[in-house]
Amino acid sequence: MISRVAKHINKRLFSQSAVARQIPSLHTLTEDEQALKESVAKFARDVIGPKVKEMDEKEMMDKNILSQLFEQGLMGIEIPSEYDGVGGSFMSAVVAVEELAKIDPAVSASVDVHNTLVNTAIKNWGNEDQKAKYLSRLATDTVGSICISEAGAGSDAFAMKTNAKKVGNKYMWITNSYEADIFVVFATVDPSKGYKGITAFIVEKDWGVKIAKKESKLGIRASSTCVLSFDDVEIPEENVLGEVGKGYKIAIETLNEGRIGIAAQMIGLAQGAYDATMPYMFQRQQFGKNIGDFQFQFAQIQTEIEAARLLTYNAARLKENGKPFVMEAAMAKVFASQVADKTSSIAIEWCGGVGFTRDLPIEKFYRDCKIGAIYEGTSNIQLQTIAKILKQRYV
Repeated sequence: MISRVAKHINKRLFSQSAVARQIPSLHTLTEDEQALKESVAKFARDVIGPKVKEMDEKEMMDKNILSQLFEQGLMGIEIPSEYDGVGGSFMSAVVAVEELAKIDPAVSASVDVHNTLVNTAIKNWGNEDQKAKYLSRLATDTVGSICISEAGAGSDAFAMKTNAKKVGNKYMWITNSYEADIFVVFATVDPSKGYKGITAFIVEKDWGVKIAKKESKLGIRASSTCVLSFDDVEIPEENVLGEVGKGYKIAIETLNEGRIGIAAQMIGLAQGAYDATMPYMFQRQQFGKNIGDFQFQFAQIQTEIEAARLLTYNAARLKENGKPFVMEAAMAKVFASQVADKTSSIAIEWCGGVGFTRDLPIEKFYRDCKIGAIYEGTSNIQLQTIAKILKQRYV
């Protein structure tokens, strides 16, 4: 009996190991995804790279860079080809955002918000008329922005005061807002209903949306953040996105996906800071040696970047496969933002005094990384999300 069981177990183990050899790693990309990754890396290095410092100092996206993002298809990665998009996978958007962030997290942020929030909201929730009217524009020449944050409604986004009866008598803080001509706006149609009164609208800039103030920020300066005024803006009924009162659902589901995009930004940023630092580690000498020959923290940092990348890729593949991914997305975002902060900070220390200057790009990576722990849900909100799901498993 024991012998037969042992043989059966050995046969099963052999069979399982044979199957396991066919399972790809999380780094496995499709041919299209790999081709996009390589082309974006080259585009970022050759076209965006020379403009990074200038755009940061001017706090403005270069118009030529913006137009080339559209030409390269990077503003319509998941938009179906029937609407002039690339028709790529969600992972394609993730790797594109990551590659851009290695060179300029500000450009990466703009592309990320446009793709994973604006395009996703209209693609997933828009009716056929809305898709036909807006997705082609968003894929080819028109920047989009999503409007959900207010001065008094950040992490508690559903405490918003923007009122849909006038489509707004309050102000909102919005990413991409300076360049955008199409906005997905969340406003309450009935404050007495709380979050169940929130509705999403597609709003065009020339309907009366005004930029009240362009913020001057610590980091991602080329990606615009503005205070917008929606006073007396009139929106046609057909521009309600989804159903009246279902805006909270659209926001939650869209932001859940968007957090994977933020994680991709942060791992790209961390890798960019690391890549910019490592050559210097083996050029600069202290005590008669290259500092990379006795300062081995760089091994730990690359290990943590890789761990953040695997968390991010795992969340992306879960989302693509229609499996639960909310906790994994939150884990990816919170950890990737921590790794980006740690990497860019210690990279400055490795470079010594010159790391503190603007002669190297590392100080910009450090300034840019701080937003990762704030937007699309603070780190504390991510931990709350993770904790709630874990509690359900054990209680």
